[in-house]
Amino acid sequence: MPIPAPKVFWLLLAILGVIIHAYAEDYTIGVDYGQLGDNLPSTQEAIHLIQRMKAGRVKIYDTNPEILKALSHTGIKVSVMVKNEDIANVSSNQSFANKWVKNNVVYFYPATRINIILVGNEILSDYSNNQTWYQLVPAMLRIRRALLRYKLHHIKVGTPLAMDVLNTSFPPSSGIFRDDVAETVMKPMLEFLSRTRSYFFIDVYPYFAWSSDSNNISLEYANFGDHDKNYTDPNGLVYTNLLDQQLDAVIAAMSKLGYEDIRLVIAETGWPNAGDLNQLGANIFNAAHYNRRIIRRMLADPPLGTPRRPNQFIPTYIFSLFNENQKTGLGTERHWGLLYPNGSRLYEIDLTGELQDSEYKPLPPPPPPYKGKLWCVVDANANVSALPSAITYACSQGNNTCVAIQPGKPCYQPNTVIDHASYAFNSYWQQFKNSGGTCYFNGAATLVTKDPSSKICRYPFA
Repeated sequence: MPIPAPKVFWLLLAILGVIIHAYAEDYTIGVDYGQLGDNLPSTQEAIHLIQRMKAGRVKIYDTNPEILKALSHTGIKVSVMVKNEDIANVSSNQSFANKWVKNNVVYFYPATRINIILVGNEILSDYSNNQTWYQLVPAMLRIRRALLRYKLHHIKVGTPLAMDVLNTSFPPSSGIFRDDVAETVMKPMLEFLSRTRSYFFIDVYPYFAWSSDSNNISLEYANFGDHDKNYTDPNGLVYTNLLDQQLDAVIAAMSKLGYEDIRLVIAETGWPNAGDLNQLGANIFNAAHYNRRIIRRMLADPPLGTPRRPNQFIPTYIFSLFNENQKTGLGTERHWGLLYPNGSRLYEIDLTGELQDSEYKPLPPPPPPYKGKLWCVVDANANVSALPSAITYACSQGNNTCVAIQPGKPCYQPNTVIDHASYAFNSYWQQFKNSGGTCYFNGAATLVTKDPSSKICRYPFA
């Protein structure tokens, strides 16, 4: 039976609306919704908070069905991720890729506005399994074929990379990809992104560049503050902030491989609101200023772009929605959230970019940098049953880390697992902190300012 003409009209109009909605530029800010915390609110409450904050996009680090269902009918654009451990299967098996797309995308779409599939997370930063590097582009190709199979042509496929994908990033015009991936991984990836009109997804953190070279880079230059010292690249472009330098270094690297025009998406950026006592500039004051200013900058009308690509909108995701207490590494790793786990804000933030700095309530002043001595010991809330394995790790790293807690040595007494763990943690951290060693031990350790040494047992201090 033929469809009546009026119904045909409205059906075509609805289809046209879906197409326009899918392809239209969306000038909104996104948030990264990580789940590495044992104290986070329910999924429904988290999505309610995202809506209340007026985020237009959200990126998750898997395809959690509970989250995808909760995001249905919200109108929020959603980026999902193929887990790192699934890349090998996706890259080698089209049937596996088809099934992955069917179960994790088709099942939820279009009620949930999935518009991006990211294959893995910072794969090229992981040197422990570089075989996955060469599976990355084949996996992206298979995911793309699966999307075409289900007629989801407009969903983009990419992968987020960290700034360490570059061999050189300063000056910006000298940006170039690492030799170990430039021709073998990056060139075919850029060809794929260009051919499918996708984006280059970059995780970019001016905080790390500034904190590692704060003698030469001013805080104001790193967090979009007022300053009178711009940087002029040898090619004549003038930079007023560190983020633009980093982004243009990525663009320069793409250009050197013949792909100047692939658009950027900032998949992660932000500033830590706290950290270990010796971590420079990690506080609420700096985090609030950075995130407020980058939001306004990225939502400027007309778009600002970068010196190398002026007037171009760059979709941006703020990392992260919550402080996540189960993340490993330095103290800053657990303190990037816009929200505390109970849903309250660490500081006022307007994701629409309408409020100016002067319209917010005053922030607590940043604490002065701690310049005293620190020791790494067992945290008061540590799980004691996990300490023996942590001691084994700390003592296995060489350099006589745990000689002093052997029988008959000065720190053997008191012979308790907590005392031995504190000595081992501190000995390890003091030796290896300058080469990446952290005082964390899966949450079992913390930094203290009081020397734990006794008259007999002296804790090392570097």
